[in-house]
Amino acid sequence: MVPGWDLRSSDAALELAEHHAPFVQAAVGVHPHHAAAMDERAWGAVEALIADPRCAAVGEIGLDFFRNLSPPDAQQAAFERQLEIAAARDLPVLVHDRDAHDAVSTTLLAWAGRRSSNVRGVVHAFSGDAAMAGMLTERGILISFALPLSFRSAVGARAAAAAIGAATYLVETDAPHLGPDRDGRNEPTTVLRVAAELARLRTMEPQAVADEARRAYDRMIGE
Repeated sequence: MVPGWDLRSSDAALELAEHHAPFVQAAVGVHPHHAAAMDERAWGAVEALIADPRCAAVGEIGLDFFRNLSPPDAQQAAFERQLEIAAARDLPVLVHDRDAHDAVSTTLLAWAGRRSSNVRGVVHAFSGDAAMAGMLTERGILISFALPLSFRSAVGARAAAAAIGAATYLVETDAPHLGPDRDGRNEPTTVLRVAAELARLRTMEPQAVADEARRAYDRMIGE
């Protein structure tokens, strides 16, 4: 799944999905960093891209209170708006959460509570704790782990990885970010390291982790 973060990158994601189907799928969305730059004309363009049949999800959306490149109220408004667009289109959401665990959880749970069924989405590069992961997975929101899961400093994410239920998680690269080191290329093989660490934390075989992640992904995108 290749997400956009603004109009240009979302359009590029759709092109990648078209040229590399079925191996690549596209998400369309406005990252919280760009929320303040959106006007109604831009939102109309985003909705048109989300309506494109090549769009498989809405994202990357969410909240980033670490950098605050857009004011928090603009981020929140953009997040909620895109959640409702996703619900109207029956599409899953790809959610960014950095230093915004409480606000992201509250918003997602409220959104899920307004829907009677078919709540689908994922919090990517998860950095919360086991309690947060448990609340979200109970409502159908998946948890996605990137390479920082292998860092012993990632206490909350590691506890979540060990505690959540079967087939409630995904693995990712978050390329080009969160790679093996500052100079190393972050490419699809990075997920092998993530899956291996998940297997160790969950006392499972890596193939079993891969199988569960595949089932979770297929369920999220409606296959």
